Amino acid sequence: MFAVDEDYLPSWNHLGAAVAAGGPAAFERAHGVPMFRYMGTNTRLNRVFNNAMVQQTMMVISKLLERFKGFDGISVLVDVGGGTGATLEMITSRYKHIRGINFDLPHALSEAPAMPGVQHVPGNMFEEVPYGDAIFLKSILHLQNDDDCIKILRNCHRALPEHGKVIALEIVLPAIPEATPVAQNPFRFDVIMLNNFRGGKERTEQEFAKLARDSGFDGEFGSTYIFANYWALEFSK
Repeated sequence: MFAVDEDYLPSWNHLGAAVAAGGPAAFERAHGVPMFRYMGTNTRLNRVFNNAMVQQTMMVISKLLERFKGFDGISVLVDVGGGTGATLEMITSRYKHIRGINFDLPHALSEAPAMPGVQHVPGNMFEEVPYGDAIFLKSILHLQNDDDCIKILRNCHRALPEHGKVIALEIVLPAIPEATPVAQNPFRFDVIMLNNFRGGKERTEQEFAKLARDSGFDGEFGSTYIFANYWALEFSK
């Protein structure tokens, strides 16, 4: 419902100007402020967005828990940009030894319910990130330009112990795209990022690996295919 919401859909009318002139993204041109700042003032749209993210999270995280084995040995997992906490609720329900810290902007946490084993912590990922054994980023990096990705990842690096890691769950573009519907789908998301966020984009695995190195993660880089072009990427210190 978010994609056709009355407060979101008109942003597409500004995409041509955003591409031709650069500067603010189409959504920002439509509303005068960046998308997440706007949702901090529009309670109804924020609720619609959070509900959409919960539904998408349930589908993708259920596949993650089937196929990804990188949560073993983690005691404290910080979900940066975790919204209402749906991701951590699913992870900590499966891995009961993990204590979760759900970290997001205050308006994103405003409707987050209390849940066992999860602490909701307000804050800004561009300033600092809570300490944990590992940090989870679901669909965060594709919202940012490269410089902002590096800012976030360096904050994550500082918040991790020796041999700690970031687990980034992201759509990954194929290095050599094919003319098939499956290959084309991630590029549709790339256009959505172009519409919504200044500098937002999907990336190839090689581009994610470079972001990790440029942010100080010089340990092992791992990737596990999850579902529908989503990959779990591990950046280790």
